[in-house]
Amino acid sequence: MNVPFSLPNFFPALPEMFLLIMGCVVMIADLFVKSERRTGSFLLAQAALLGCTLLTGFILVSTGGELIYSFSNLFVADVMSHVLKLAAYVAVSVALIYSRQYLIDRDLLRGEFLVLLLFALLGMMVMMSANSFLTLYLGLELLSLCLYAMVALNRDSAASTEAAMKYFVLGALASGLLLYGMSMIYGATGTLTITDIARAVAKLSANTSDRVFLTFGLVFVVSGIAFKLGVVPFHMWIPDVYHGAPTAVTLVIGTAPKLAAFAMAIRMLVNGLLDLAVDWQQMLVILAVLSMAIGNITAIAQTNLKRMLAYSTIAHMGFMLLGLLSGVVAGNWFNAADAYSAAMFYVIVYVLMSLGAFGMLLYLSAKGVECENLEDLKGLNQRSPWTAFIMLVVMFSLAGVPPTAGFYAKFAVISAAVNAGQIWLAVVAVLLSLIGAFYYLRVVKLMYFDETGGSPTDAARSAGMDLALAANGEMRVLLSINGLALLVIGILPQPLLALCYLAIKSL
Repeated sequence: MNVPFSLPNFFPALPEMFLLIMGCVVMIADLFVKSERRTGSFLLAQAALLGCTLLTGFILVSTGGELIYSFSNLFVADVMSHVLKLAAYVAVSVALIYSRQYLIDRDLLRGEFLVLLLFALLGMMVMMSANSFLTLYLGLELLSLCLYAMVALNRDSAASTEAAMKYFVLGALASGLLLYGMSMIYGATGTLTITDIARAVAKLSANTSDRVFLTFGLVFVVSGIAFKLGVVPFHMWIPDVYHGAPTAVTLVIGTAPKLAAFAMAIRMLVNGLLDLAVDWQQMLVILAVLSMAIGNITAIAQTNLKRMLAYSTIAHMGFMLLGLLSGVVAGNWFNAADAYSAAMFYVIVYVLMSLGAFGMLLYLSAKGVECENLEDLKGLNQRSPWTAFIMLVVMFSLAGVPPTAGFYAKFAVISAAVNAGQIWLAVVAVLLSLIGAFYYLRVVKLMYFDETGGSPTDAARSAGMDLALAANGEMRVLLSINGLALLVIGILPQPLLALCYLAIKSL
């Protein structure tokens, strides 16, 4: 419903407007920045994120979390969009700090990176507040085009260029599938506004012929969402893009955009097509099982850390789908808020874990030294016990070992599956989680029980990492906070879980 509001119609979109202006300011200001460290541009970008945080918080407090539509119902401001935006601001800000030294060492810290990152965030924010297929698609394309360009940022690297081309071609194909599905649903309902689609679907789903037409469009919509989440069988771009892109860009792709993809799934499937839940839940069951199985099993064979974390991402998105597919049981919606809030909790915790994992790879990389392979972590405990401990916490959290946040996140989505009567699915998830624990614990074993290799190449790499460990003080502090946050959320998950529940309940 429309909430009476005395302030202007564009008030809910103030953070997006502010970020757009600041992105243009950073673009122009960077022309006058000559330093390789680009301190002025970097601080402006961080100021933009801080301003967005303050504006989003102000809107949340001043509206009391009420649902507000604006721009002719194309844009919605609710608790879920505010929470996801705040999480995205934190993820992008942390990604900027983690990436800065890595990009400086490789002459890649340019104004283009900062501007593309801010505009990618703008696309995510539009997706999170979309109340129309049109708005959702505009935000998705803004995000995607920025990410394609960021992957190709290192123009001298053949691997980066190849990864960008693969990402672009497959992304265009996924966008086509999504658009086709949207057009089918538009043809059946006669509207692009998500709230109106929900009303129309509620009436049409009772008619068999209309339901078949809607389900046909739903298949393409789910395919488009699955590509953006990176779940099997739409996962083929993730390992190549994660591996080929500069690690700083991989960090960006693997974190905040997952929040936008989750918002996209909630807006389209839960807000718009909930009366077709029995159909899309069956599709998500297949996607979840395949993703958990192929992601965890294939990751075992990887020796490159970025590819290993790519397959880990696929598996984790499969776990997140357990929450999404457990909301409506035999037409009963009572479990919906618990299940969808568990999925939201999972995706936020996953972003925090990914920030820690890829941030550690960036931290251990120095000029001329890339920390990309499993062997690069050998003997890390001997060189820096605290760094090894933070990496251990991140790996344990990814594996779902208590008392880390990753354990409670998996527990929440598996509980949602059990409450939905999907006992067999919960058993499969637990077994595949145990299989996946192997490759995370292998990293811990390398750090604590293996010695650094004795070849000249290994010695040079170790020397480079020692230099990296001695520098980057602010990054070391932030990584410590990141790792400890995973422990704190694991021990005290209730505040974040309650916030996710409130966000979903407000829908």
